[in-house]
Amino acid sequence: MERKPVELHVYGAEILCPSCVNLPSSKETYEWLEAAVSRKYPNQPFMIKYVDIHNPPEEESVKQFATRVIEEDMFYPVVLLEGTIVGEGNPRLKTIYSELEKYGYKAV
Repeated sequence: MERKPVELHVYGAEILCPSCVNLPSSKETYEWLEAAVSRKYPNQPFMIKYVDIHNPPEEESVKQFATRVIEEDMFYPVVLLEGTIVGEGNPRLKTIYSELEKYGYKAV
């Protein structure tokens, strides 16, 4: 049975958050995450989108969460998997992988 690809959103900004000075940028985290998930779960489709919190797309739920990241001073990048926060500031692959496996993804 074909399942719908899980959606990951990486919320961040060009400028590093003040507490994230030695960490990779949000964009770098997005690219790293996309590569890591593709390697771990080959031929298992997923969608990953990068969202600039200062310039979010028109999609209402995405725009609202981008505002929340700013208002609540969250450490970004913030990684959402199907609407659930699975990483903040320095996301852990182990956490993201275990969440993906709840959706039926199988590591190779």
